[in-house]
Amino acid sequence: MEEFFAGGRAIMVVLSLIVVEAIVLMVLWRMRICPLPPRATLLILAPGTSLLMAALAALSGSSWMLVSSLFFVALIIHLIDLRQRWQERAHLNAPPGSGDR
Repeated sequence: MEEFFAGGRAIMVVLSLIVVEAIVLMVLWRMRICPLPPRATLLILAPGTSLLMAALAALSGSSWMLVSSLFFVALIIHLIDLRQRWQERAHLNAPPGSGDR
């Protein structure tokens, strides 16, 4: 069990589950069951995926440049997602007739 976690296999299992989750959510969106469009789904899942990939890279002895790059990618995607959610929330909370479309 120690090798499962120390060697990064646990991370690979979680990454696989994230891919399955993304596919399922996109299929459900196409069936009009899930309200999240594919772009929103990917923006939600991408930062965590990038952080897991950084952890896997660190465990496998990759360079600090790769690990830090993956952390940076996670930050950028998270900020893009946050900005989009903030704009959507501002639009929903705008008073009627305020000219905000």
